[in-house]
Amino acid sequence: MRHFGTHGPVNTIDNYVVARTERLDDFIKRIKLGRYIVLFAPRQTGKTTFFQDAITTLKAEGTGYFPIHVNFEEYEDLTPDGFYANLTNDLRIAISRTLQARRNLPSAQLTALLENLNITDNIAMRRFFEKLPTLLTSEKTEPSPPRIVLIIDEFDGVPEAAAKGFLRSLRRIYLSGREVRCPYSVGIVGVKSITQLNYDRSISPFNIQDEFTLPNFTLDQVQELLAQYTEEVGQSFAPDVVEKLYQQTAGQPFLVNRFAQILTEEFDIPKAETILIQHFLAAQARLLTERNTNIEHLITNVRRDPRFERTLMRIAFYQSNINFTLHNEVISELATYGIIEEGEDGMCQILNPIYLHCIIQAFKPLINGLEDEYLPEDGPIDFTGYITETGHLQMHTLIENFKDFIARAGFRILQVPDTPQEFVGQYLLFAYLDEFVRMVRATMHLEVPTGRGRTDLIIGHQGRKYIIETKVWRNERAYEAGKRQLVAYLTLEGEREGYYIVFDYRQKSDPRVETDTIDGCTIRSYLIPILQDVPSTAAQ
Repeated sequence: MRHFGTHGPVNTIDNYVVARTERLDDFIKRIKLGRYIVLFAPRQTGKTTFFQDAITTLKAEGTGYFPIHVNFEEYEDLTPDGFYANLTNDLRIAISRTLQARRNLPSAQLTALLENLNITDNIAMRRFFEKLPTLLTSEKTEPSPPRIVLIIDEFDGVPEAAAKGFLRSLRRIYLSGREVRCPYSVGIVGVKSITQLNYDRSISPFNIQDEFTLPNFTLDQVQELLAQYTEEVGQSFAPDVVEKLYQQTAGQPFLVNRFAQILTEEFDIPKAETILIQHFLAAQARLLTERNTNIEHLITNVRRDPRFERTLMRIAFYQSNINFTLHNEVISELATYGIIEEGEDGMCQILNPIYLHCIIQAFKPLINGLEDEYLPEDGPIDFTGYITETGHLQMHTLIENFKDFIARAGFRILQVPDTPQEFVGQYLLFAYLDEFVRMVRATMHLEVPTGRGRTDLIIGHQGRKYIIETKVWRNERAYEAGKRQLVAYLTLEGEREGYYIVFDYRQKSDPRVETDTIDGCTIRSYLIPILQDVPSTAAQ
C-alpha cells in the first residue's frame, strides 16, 4: 500500500503523487527549445520530485537528450577550489549513471576524459562541456551528438566566491548558439533567486534565464491526490473535508500530504468509515501544535528579520493593503520563504491559515505579565466558569471580560515585552483565548476570508462552532461593513451567531458593546480601545 509522503521526494511506487502533467509538458518543451530555466520556490513544494520526473521523461524519450543531474546542497561553505573539485567528481558520477541506465559503454576517449577530469574553475568547466557531446556519440546508435541537459538542484548552495564566475560561463555557453551549445539546456533549482544570490548587488551575470513557476496544488489536484487513496483503500473523504483541507493549506504540498497522513495513518478511523469533518478538525488541532520540518522552517524564517513581524501583522490585521513587489527586499524574502504570495488584486497575502496561526503564535510573547488580570476579582475562579451547565461556552461573557481586562490592565498593555504597540490588542486576545481553550479543552484555528484586514477565529467545543471576527478600527463605515462581512461568513458556515471584535488604536475612543440582528444572524460587537500613551501620573 502506498502512503502520503512528507519526507523528501515522492514517487508513484511508494506514494500518492499529484501528476503535474501540464507543468511537466511545459518544462520539457522549454528544454527542447534550449532554454536555460530557473525554478526558485520555497522548500517542500515538490521541486526535486518535479525535476526527477523531468529527467525520467527525457530518458524515456530516447537518446537525443543526455540529462546530467547534480546537487549543490553541500557546497555552500567550500572554497572555489573545493567547489570545482567536488563538481568534477559529481559530473563524473552523473555521466556514468546515465550511461549505465542506457546500457551504453563509454568510449575509450570518454573514459580517459572522465578519469583525468580536473575542473579547477569556471573556464575549465566550459571547456569540458565543449568536448563532451562528441565523446558521447556512438556511430552505431546516434548519428549526431546528444543534447546535454544539466539539472542543478539546490543551486543556492553555490559558494559566494564561485557564483558569479559559474553563471558567467553558463551565460557565455548559452550565447554561443543552439547548434553548438553544451549544455544545450540548463535547469537551475533553488530557494533563493539569482538576484538574491548576486551578493555584490551588481547587474546579474545571468540575464538570459527563463523563469519557471511551480505553483501549489489546485483544489482539483488535492481531490486527485486523495482519490488515489480512496481508489486503493476504499476509504472516502467527505466533500467538505476535501474543501476544508484545501482552504486551510492553500494547496501547499507538504501541508496537504501531512493532513492526509494524519487522517489515514495516525488516526484509528476504520477503513470502512468515511473521513468526516470532525476527523479533519482533530487532525488540524494536531498539526497546529506538532513540530514538523515545514512549520519549523516557517518559524525560523519569520524570525530572521525584525521587519518581518510588522509586515506580516499588517497584512493580517490592517486594511491598508501592501503591494506585492519583488523589488522590495522584505516582500521578496517573505515570498522566497513561501510565507506570502500575490493575491488576485496584486496585494500581499499570507499563504494559508495554518501559516498565519503559527506566525501569530511565534510572535505572541510566551508570558505577557498580565495573566493574573485575565479574570476579575468578583468573577469565576478560572475559565471553566464560562461554560454553562449544558456544556455551552458563554462566549459573549468571555469576550465582555476580555474588553474589561484590557481596561483593567490600562497602560500596562503597552509594556508587554517584545510586542509592537500596534498589534498588542490582537496578541493579547490570542493569548487570552489560548489560555481559555486549553483549560476548557476546546480547539481554536484561524480562517483567512477574502478581504484583508480581517481574521476569523473559530473556536470548537463539543461539536459547536463559535466564530469571532477581528478587525482594526478605520472609520464608522468600515465598522458597520464588517458586521455584514461577518454575516456573509456565518451564512456560508451555516451559523446564526457571531462575535465581532474591533481594536481601536486612536488616541481617544470609547468602548462599545452592541447587538444587531442582520439577515437572521445575531452579531455581538465589541469596540475595544487600546491606550497609546502612558498617563503622566503613572510615568512619574
